[in-house]
Amino acid sequence: MMPSLFVAHGAPLLAIENNEYTKFLTQLGQNMPRPKAVILFSAHWESNVQKVSDVEQYNTIYDFGGFDEALYKIQYPAHGDQQIAKEIEGLFTESGVSFEFDTQRGLDHGAWVVLRLLYPNADIPVISMSVNSRLTPDEQYKIGKALSALRAQNILVIASGGTVHNLRAVKWNDNGQVDQWALEFEDWLAHHLQNWDLPSLFNYVSLAPNAEIAVPPYGSEHFIPIFYAMGAADDSQKATLLHRSFRYGNLSHSVWQFG
Repeated sequence: MMPSLFVAHGAPLLAIENNEYTKFLTQLGQNMPRPKAVILFSAHWESNVQKVSDVEQYNTIYDFGGFDEALYKIQYPAHGDQQIAKEIEGLFTESGVSFEFDTQRGLDHGAWVVLRLLYPNADIPVISMSVNSRLTPDEQYKIGKALSALRAQNILVIASGGTVHNLRAVKWNDNGQVDQWALEFEDWLAHHLQNWDLPSLFNYVSLAPNAEIAVPPYGSEHFIPIFYAMGAADDSQKATLLHRSFRYGNLSHSVWQFG
């Protein structure tokens, strides 16, 4: 049974950097069983209705500005998979999840930065998925749960975002020091994930220390992908922290395995 993953995509510069986190993701892709396909929820694709990509070959979206010119030359020409998109249609219909197919959109950097580090040859089919921060965590979890059966077909579910992601709080002149408030939030999150404490996790806004800084209202789309990934592993309810590091004072690079 393939697990599901929550993977922080950090800043776009990860695509051209060689550091502790990029090395970890590269090694993770080499060590994990090769998936038949990847279903990826990206924080950078927001939609009020669940979107499911049905694309033959993706173009590469550069949804950022002001970075090194080398970033804009990167291509990640992954293919889709119409049969798996059709299976998702059946599972969502059976679970009562409203959705729409998208036949045009390419892969944003929340998708291709992660995928390129894990699978640099772009030779694994990808089904890209939107996220909806207007839903409750319980509703986001149920969307992921509707896909859980696909893990038995060697299909990897990845949710790409960031557990602490507040661009107004980051310190671009990184001195290696991690803000205490970010550590406190991450420690709280780790405890409740490892205990699969859904009532507390679903109420993180009120219960988690420093939630208003770690997950600001204008940036919750980066945190909520974790609920989609958890839902996809509802049958096992096991959470394992594979990696945690920080950049720029508080931007977390965390990777959680569910299942």
